[in-house]
Amino acid sequence: MVTLIYGKSGSGKSRSMKNLNPDEVLLINVQKKPLPFRGKLSHVFVPVAKENMSVVDNIIWCINKALPKYPSIKVIVIDDAGYLMTQIFMAKHKQKQGSASFDLYNEIGDDFWKLFNYLNTLPEAVNTYVLMHEDVSDYGDVKLRTIGKLLDQKVSLEGMVTVCLRCMTDGKTHWFQTQNTGNDISKSPEEMFSSDKIDNDLQYVDTTIREYYGMNNSSKESA
Repeated sequence: MVTLIYGKSGSGKSRSMKNLNPDEVLLINVQKKPLPFRGKLSHVFVPVAKENMSVVDNIIWCINKALPKYPSIKVIVIDDAGYLMTQIFMAKHKQKQGSASFDLYNEIGDDFWKLFNYLNTLPEAVNTYVLMHEDVSDYGDVKLRTIGKLLDQKVSLEGMVTVCLRCMTDGKTHWFQTQNTGNDISKSPEEMFSSDKIDNDLQYVDTTIREYYGMNNSSKESA
């Protein structure tokens, strides 16, 4: 199952991984950022574009290799998935002129569409959390930060998932918003969470999702 986690910088997206079982997580660390908490995760991968392989294909290749090799993995986190689009754009935008620039935006949209469809084919026991930045329009509407109009107007990534949580902070505490406030894209099934505001804790979110859908709990919970 794929879950979207979105918010502005400093709102607690990466912080939410703090309580996850290190041995159960495959972190796709797109920007190779240090974790914003002490400790480390056992399985960390930094995707790069290789010869005859795009950045997204590199991620798919990694996951296909990691899951059989490390059967303890129950959670995949892609942090920050928006930078996958940025990497493609920054590497190629100077090469594209005129109508060719539209091809670049299509390539970015196609790659992200491919990634989401792939993640939805993973085993049921594996939950994937896609972390992204948010954008706010002049009218105060909040959406995912993407590049180009293809993903926003033709795909709508939040429509491809059932759970979409917004990271929020008042500068002192951090929390997830579980339901739409009228101008954002937060959502979750009725009665999945006990409140519209829950702890900024992916371990709690993962356990709750597994209980709601009758999935096997992580070994951390069953130990």
